[in-house]
Amino acid sequence: MNARIKGFLVGTAAAATYGLNPLFALPLYADGLDTYSVLLLRYLGAIPLLAIMIKARGRSFAIRRDQFVSVIVLGLMLGLSSLGLFLSYRYIDAGIASTLLFVYPLMVALIMAALYREKLTMQTVVCLLTALVGIFLLSHTSSGAAISAAGVFWVVVSALSYAVYIVIINRSRVNDMPTLPLTFYLLIFGSVIFIGGVVAHGELILPSRPLLWLNTFALALLPTVVSLSLTTVAIHMIGPTPTAILGVFEPVTAVIVGVAVFGEVLGMRQITGLILILGAVTMVVSGGNLAAQIVRIKKMFPPLRGRGRK
Repeated sequence: MNARIKGFLVGTAAAATYGLNPLFALPLYADGLDTYSVLLLRYLGAIPLLAIMIKARGRSFAIRRDQFVSVIVLGLMLGLSSLGLFLSYRYIDAGIASTLLFVYPLMVALIMAALYREKLTMQTVVCLLTALVGIFLLSHTSSGAAISAAGVFWVVVSALSYAVYIVIINRSRVNDMPTLPLTFYLLIFGSVIFIGGVVAHGELILPSRPLLWLNTFALALLPTVVSLSLTTVAIHMIGPTPTAILGVFEPVTAVIVGVAVFGEVLGMRQITGLILILGAVTMVVSGGNLAAQIVRIKKMFPPLRGRGRK
């Protein structure tokens, strides 16, 4: 097997592990945990893992004063994006939520065009319209009835927060900060949102069974540490654009998990909408420099081999 094929396999595995979020989150919901408790446990589980990796790789925890405000804002945006996605799981099927979230590259393109006057190509415009049709189809049942407006709202909040996060991180003073310490601080500041939610509810709800504690550890490990580490390896093996395109396996995995594990049902209308959205976003990512901006956010870890900060 040559290196390029291995790179595609690694990139697929990276996207697929990120799509496992609902597999571990939904059983915690069924156990009575609220969204803030689930996400706080997830972030608190990932932070020490990152700290260990920073020390193991000889990285510094230092942060410049001129980066501090940007890091706080980015952490809050990342936390808000996680909150929106996990709240949407309470209202709509996880597969539909993950597919709707996948429109964030289109939001990045619109923000860059509006604020930084980046040109919108005809291909991007067509893809935007195609994605809108897909969203309409996906947000309605096979009979034509609308799915939960609250669920769609929270997915939009999640996607928009992540799009803003991508734009800020590429335009702010943190773009030269080593990605591993950056992620460490982003999770710390992002967890402030969940701490606030727990305080407002007056209780941190913990899993009732040891097996469910494994779910919280899996949320911190697989969709965070493993997924982002494999993404970095894939970038080094096949480049940023193919790696970004392989991100299509994130919602595909979530759909498969939803149908196979949680009994979610997709009619022909939803399947058509899913295909339109995934196709439109893939065309936008493959047709321009958007991939480099998106993948920059996913490169959360330094290379496992060799030197340099990627």
